[in-house]
Amino acid sequence: MRFAVVHGPNLNLLGERQPDVYGDVTLEQVNQALTELGGELSVEVETFQSNSEGAILDYLASIRSRVDGVVINPAGLGHTSVVLLDALLAISLPVVEVHLSNPAAREAFRRHSYVSSAAVGVVAGFGLDSYLSGFRCLTNYVRRSRD
Repeated sequence: MRFAVVHGPNLNLLGERQPDVYGDVTLEQVNQALTELGGELSVEVETFQSNSEGAILDYLASIRSRVDGVVINPAGLGHTSVVLLDALLAISLPVVEVHLSNPAAREAFRRHSYVSSAAVGVVAGFGLDSYLSGFRCLTNYVRRSRD
């Protein structure tokens, strides 16, 4: 089994950007933790980050035949991007949406995510554990769907 983990805009600045909101973990640490968890669960991990919506859309189109699922932190694109929703629906893969912070507890505009309607589940508000929990949930979901 192989999963893509997609990190949206500004997540390359984790550890530096608003640590009171997003914590002090870096993107490299997130990717390392996911790779280690993947090893424990016998799931290969492919990670991707871009600040460009177009690059994320191109990446999603490119992975549809080589991965079994997607963990995505769409960052601000979740609140604004219908085309990201369309791309996730087009690839026909199970998706879990994750967020380091809890968007529902923040500004009103963050309380809606277009991505959520394409996701089998959402994990938010637990920092790095949001990614790890989302990855575990996706693993279980895909394995159950194969039984």
